[in-house]
Amino acid sequence: MEATGTDEVDKLKTKFVSAWNNMKYSWVLKTKTYFSRNSPVLLLGKCYHFKYEDENKLLPARSGCTIEDHVIAGNVEEFRKDFISRIWLTYREEFPQIEGSALTTDCGWGCTLRTGQMLLAQGLILHFLGRAWTWPDALNIENSDSESWTSNTVKKFTASFEASLSGERELKTPTMCLKETIGRYSDDREMKNEIYHRKIISWFGDSPLALFGLHQLIEYGKKSGKKAGDWYGPAVVAHILRKAVEEARHPDLQGITIYVAQDCTVYSSDVIDKQCASLASDNTDDKAVIILVPVRLGGERTNADYLEFVKGILSLEYCVGIIGGKPKQSYYFAGFQDDSLIYMDPHYCQSFVDVSIKDFPLETFHCPSPKKMSFRKMDPSCTIGFYCRNVQDFKRASEEITKMLKISSKEKYPLFTFVNGHSRDYDFTSTTTNEEDLFSEDEKERLKRFSTEEFVLL
Repeated sequence: MEATGTDEVDKLKTKFVSAWNNMKYSWVLKTKTYFSRNSPVLLLGKCYHFKYEDENKLLPARSGCTIEDHVIAGNVEEFRKDFISRIWLTYREEFPQIEGSALTTDCGWGCTLRTGQMLLAQGLILHFLGRAWTWPDALNIENSDSESWTSNTVKKFTASFEASLSGERELKTPTMCLKETIGRYSDDREMKNEIYHRKIISWFGDSPLALFGLHQLIEYGKKSGKKAGDWYGPAVVAHILRKAVEEARHPDLQGITIYVAQDCTVYSSDVIDKQCASLASDNTDDKAVIILVPVRLGGERTNADYLEFVKGILSLEYCVGIIGGKPKQSYYFAGFQDDSLIYMDPHYCQSFVDVSIKDFPLETFHCPSPKKMSFRKMDPSCTIGFYCRNVQDFKRASEEITKMLKISSKEKYPLFTFVNGHSRDYDFTSTTTNEEDLFSEDEKERLKRFSTEEFVLL
């Protein structure tokens, strides 16, 4: 009886914390973001020039950003559509309970897992849809005004708190409605793209069955000593993502793998071996690979000397972004303007969406407003990601990035390196078939080391 009472208290505490976090993190998107008309904007390898054209024309309020209080006709709409098309994964509440805990939300602790999901989602978009793809409905998403935003937040907090006291499931607020579009898909290719768009998002659903959902990632994290509610660093998340992709048995995912650099070193032969490995003996195609490189951009603070390198990386179309942020706050960095980084923020608590139902709503998986942050505020601990479609692409990318590393390092040791040959401890990257021990002993020790003060946890 006593244990049951304790469980009920824990559940009530969890629901109260969820309600409080929902109110706390629902204010995140209301800050304005200012863009200069004099400097290009880079977003995951695409460059946008905001040219000043009409001083009397105001930037539409729905864009969520301000460009020196004028509209810059140039590529503004193209940039907005491109940015909004990226998959946005945030805190969620009232999803199915995480096994081994009373948690039904990741508010306050799951931000690095969310930014890791966003990076992987961009890699999957490149793999299935290509960099040129944009969501046809992207520009139909509109921000709520301040008054409705505030009132909705208060209503959600009140409803959540009342539901916690009564032991009932929280009432859901209606999601935004997209404008009706008739004949949205002009051809079979667009229809196919939309199918993959939905499929990719469904893989990140907040349910135990979703391949890359929070529940699955936490299960893989347990093998390295992590549990739901813990802080996760960007390096640990890189290894969790690798294991999640390796263990995915979906037919569409057999042509892609993940490689995580070891001690800031990418061993080329190890990467190529992973690309050439195939479950089917008659399949001779190279696998695509997402390369994740956990690095530090300085000691206690980010070294400004690395700014140009980070900007160079985000200028590459095969870059899938950076898992980084500020101390104790993880962001997904996807671009820059001047010395400011453009990012998507997971610190906004949204209601659970059941992605298993047909035609589930998509709008809460796309961010309506870009945000910017000075590079100087960036935490030095981060993970950089690249996508290579085949072995040839990997070799080309390694040469291009190596040149960038040499230029940026000047007289110092480069941030990371590409090395010919295999790693000394090759077993570190092998796939373990025993489901009870998904990480090898060496992996566990390495992950625990990444979880210490060597990497500042975000």
